[in-house]
Order: sequence, then structure tokens, then C-alpha cells
Amino acid sequence: MAGTTTATPMDVDAAAPAPGAAAKGKAPLSAGGRAAPWVEKYRPQSLADVAAHRDIVDTIDRLTNENRLPHLLLYGPPGTGKTSTILAVARKLYGSQYSNMILELNASDERGIDVVRQQIQDFAGARSLSFGARPAVKLVLLDEADAMTKDAQFALRRVIEKYTRSTRFALICNHVNKIIPALQSRCTRFRFAPLDGSHVRERLQHIIKSEGLSVDDGGLTALVRLSNGDMRKALNMLQSTHMASQQITEEAVYLCTGNPMPKDIEEIAFWLLNEPFSTSFKYISDMKMRKGLALVDIIREVTMFVFKIQMPSNVRVKLINDLADIEYRLSFACNDKLQLGALISTFTDTRTAMVAAAS
Repeated sequence: MAGTTTATPMDVDAAAPAPGAAAKGKAPLSAGGRAAPWVEKYRPQSLADVAAHRDIVDTIDRLTNENRLPHLLLYGPPGTGKTSTILAVARKLYGSQYSNMILELNASDERGIDVVRQQIQDFAGARSLSFGARPAVKLVLLDEADAMTKDAQFALRRVIEKYTRSTRFALICNHVNKIIPALQSRCTRFRFAPLDGSHVRERLQHIIKSEGLSVDDGGLTALVRLSNGDMRKALNMLQSTHMASQQITEEAVYLCTGNPMPKDIEEIAFWLLNEPFSTSFKYISDMKMRKGLALVDIIREVTMFVFKIQMPSNVRVKLINDLADIEYRLSFACNDKLQLGALISTFTDTRTAMVAAAS
């Protein structure tokens, strides 16, 4: 947490429990039956349901209870609970009046200055619909705020200043450096780091039990590993694998997601480190074709495998640097065969350097 600003006391009605809100670890949370995407079906409905970041959640919860919630800037990688946290705060604040008291905009779709001048300013300036003794402050939620134009962000700065007494603003983004400093200084910033594997595993186990799925330990471990701390990605992989296979195993997860399996990466690494150029090229090309693997995924997994191999530090540094260059070129849609040749050439140079270092 950084950049905390002083907030004026909030005038908020007594918090009413959100309809259908469930305690942590209980039955599935609303959202429309078995056909609903599990990302929405199991989205946390209260702050107690949020899987991780308890320090951040507890801080926001305390500010909410004390009616001193400031403007918020939540940033971090996708699928780490930013939107779920602020929506849970809104449900706690407004209860049954939730839909009247919050304006939710995806700033990547509606990101121009006209949206700030019209929709946001009209909502912020409107009188609150509240039946309490004092009018409640409203909440403007701007998701993916880092996609807003600079002009829109400067206009939003003025709107925040003008309507602070009646409205709180919550900005959500992946890259905080794309938010202008003037907006950052007006918000309390919280960084949502990638989720720890234990939190992802715990939440997946709860959903597996609720849905009655058949998942073995290897399948669960593969889901946690491939999610890279992204809960949304983990849930989407779990649901798509379940649709493709009734028994969710490690192999089923990797086949469904198109990622190379660990044993395939070990085999590819063996070829790169031991076979001649032409043999490695043929074997890896055949495996790519047979299993539908992307070269960029192979490079990312091989890079992680390189850290497990014992080699001189200077050789490892050059190898990682060369792999990074190949991945960078692939992001610009370079020829796959040419980059595969570059990958094998890089490992050929590494083998030569390792032999020279050993002698």
C-alpha cells in the first residue's frame, strides 16, 4: 500500500447485507445455474469471500466501517481480485440500493473525454437516492482505467475534485504507470499481487467440491501451475477442461489449454542439449505438429527448465538473453521455422561454451 490520502468522513446509510450473500466456503454464489461461467458464478459476494490479500481487504473493510473510504486506485495483474473487492465493498455499503448508487464503466470501451463530461459528471452531480437521515455517497467504478486517454484522465481529475463530498471514485487498472500522477495523488493506492498457489488451490478445491467434479492431484497441480496466480484464468481452465473431459487429469488440462507438458519440455531440452542441429529441428517440428504446440510456449517453458540445469553463470546469462530475444521476435509474428532454428543455434552455442568451460 502506498500513497494514502486523507479522506473526509462518509455519509453512508447503515450497511444492509447483500441479497444472496453467502459466508465464506458455503454454497455457490448466485449467477444463473450450471450454464453460467464459473468466473461469475463463484465471484466473491462479500469481502470475507475474497481469496487472498487479507491485509488490503481488511484495510478497506475498516475504512468502510468507519465511513472514511477514500478514492481508491487498485492495480495489479489480471485475475487477482481487484474488481471483486470493490464490488463487494459496494454491496456492503448500499445493500438493496446497490444498482442506484454505483456507476460501473469499463474504461477500455468508453475511454474518451465525452464519457467523463457526460456520464460520469451527470451521475456524480445527481442527487443521491437514499432513504436514510443523510444522503449516501455514490460510487463510480472505472475498470481498466489505464486505457483512458490522457485528456479523459485530466478531465476526470477535475470531476473528482468537484464531487468529492457526494461521490467516491474507484479506479482499477493493470499498469499504474499509465495513470497520470495527478490522479494517483488523489487516490489511496493498493497493489494486488498475483495470488499465492495455496489460495488458488483452496478456491479451486471449494469449486470442485461444489460442482462435484472428478479431479486428481496432478490435474489440480497443473491448474494451479498454469494459472500463474490468475484466479480467473484458473477457473476458465477448470471449466473448459471439465467440458472437454469428465476426468480432469494433468494430461487433460495440458491438452485442453494447449500448453506443453513437463515431460515434453524435458524431452525438448534433452534434444536441444544433446542432438545435432538437424535432428533437433526435425524432432521439435514433429512434436509441434503432432501436439499443436506454439513455439512461444515452448520457449517460455524451456526458459524455466534452464534454471534447473547446472551450468556456468556467464553461459546461463547469455542463454537467457538469447531466449528473451527470440521470444521478443515471435511477438512480432516472425517466421516460426526461422525462430526455431535460432533456438537450436542458441543451445548449440551453449553446449560449445559449456564444453569449453569444463575443459
